Amino acid sequence: MGADLGAIIETQSLSDEQIRFLVYQILRGLKYMHSIGLIHRDLKPANIAVNEDCELKILDFGLARQKQEEMTGYVATRWYRAPEVMLNWMHYNESVDVWSVACIMAELRNRAPLFKGGNHIHQIQLILNLLGKPDEEFMKKINSPEACGFIRDISKCEPQNLYTYFSSFSSDAVDLLQKMLHLDPDRRLTAAQALAHRYFATYHDESDEPIAERFDDPFQDDSNVSLDQLKEAVWNTLENFVPNLNSLHLCASEETNAA
Repeated sequence: MGADLGAIIETQSLSDEQIRFLVYQILRGLKYMHSIGLIHRDLKPANIAVNEDCELKILDFGLARQKQEEMTGYVATRWYRAPEVMLNWMHYNESVDVWSVACIMAELRNRAPLFKGGNHIHQIQLILNLLGKPDEEFMKKINSPEACGFIRDISKCEPQNLYTYFSSFSSDAVDLLQKMLHLDPDRRLTAAQALAHRYFATYHDESDEPIAERFDDPFQDDSNVSLDQLKEAVWNTLENFVPNLNSLHLCASEETNAA
């Protein structure tokens, strides 16, 4: 891969079509990841590699977690964090990645972070300054009394008109951003829903946007598994592994014939 998106944003402006294609690919990758219950949790321009043909790969799964796990607030570079992460929701879901995609999409156009907060409080303030204070339905989902109190104490702020704020984007692009930047994760678009948005009409093909077979980890819910038991399980897997000898023989024959 030639460079990461962060380096590209710093050095050049991208066309509307390049932005559309890049965001489409990110969401396509997320759809696959989310289909096995995997949440990346650290999507940002520096973690997305791009080649000269605008083909990309999502990198750095060091903070990735299974959806069922209890989450911590330590996730993602602050500027790309979904509000529910900073408000201490311990069981947030894959929609945190969709929020990050929206932040990246806006940055691809503006060449500056959408929410460049200096700390958690500043970050939340910037988000609410753009999107307005959340409704009561959202407030009831916040587990932290301190976070609830902080938001209630913020002076009333009305949501800005995103079509004006993102005036350099097409109306379809703004509609997509608005739906990916929903404060309430339960009302935010999923990766699959975002792919089906009319903004991606020229690329969207559900048959070419695969999902994976869900991986069942036999040890996922067993915190008492010892290291020796894990070693034994790996050893048994290796012992029972039967390579496809016909395939290997065929490859060897082809190399011999080529010689």
